[in-house]
Amino acid sequence: MKEQDVGKRIGANLRQIRTSRGISLEALARQIGVSKQTLIKVERGEANPTLSVIWRISNGLEVPITALLSLESDVAIARKKDGLKLMSPDDVFVAEPLFGSHGMVELYRGYLKPRGEYVSEAHRTGVTEFVTVMSGCLTVEVDGETYRLEEYDSIRFRGDRPHKYSNPSSSLAIMHFVISYSRL
Repeated sequence: MKEQDVGKRIGANLRQIRTSRGISLEALARQIGVSKQTLIKVERGEANPTLSVIWRISNGLEVPITALLSLESDVAIARKKDGLKLMSPDDVFVAEPLFGSHGMVELYRGYLKPRGEYVSEAHRTGVTEFVTVMSGCLTVEVDGETYRLEEYDSIRFRGDRPHKYSNPSSSLAIMHFVISYSRL
């Protein structure tokens, strides 16, 4: 899928969700800490928002990210070469939504460049993250504690607080993420 198509899809879905709830651009901008001008560009499909902006919009509207991407179908295959790619501003971290939300769960494939770090803002209250390292190694910092994960190790933590992913190795780290929007 072309990058401009992703931006247009996000913009159309954002506008539909926002207007159906009667939320003005100004109110949403204040609520999520993103400028009104940025939201206007996103809604018009003139900008491809960063992963951080998409998370802020998702959290502010209390919808899964995939609601903004509208990746729903009865049968879906997630192929690496065809997937959407949501990137950190510095392109160190890439998240690929694999399928639309099912209930309140989303599945992502993630890539963290060698020696790279990605700091995630806190998600909305009740979000739990499950991460499995598929290749390489990863450290995850939550509440000042650092956890080292090797290939096929998994971690579960509350995502409603800031957390950081780091790749201490010289190889690409590949992860699977499950984001759950209801507390266990």
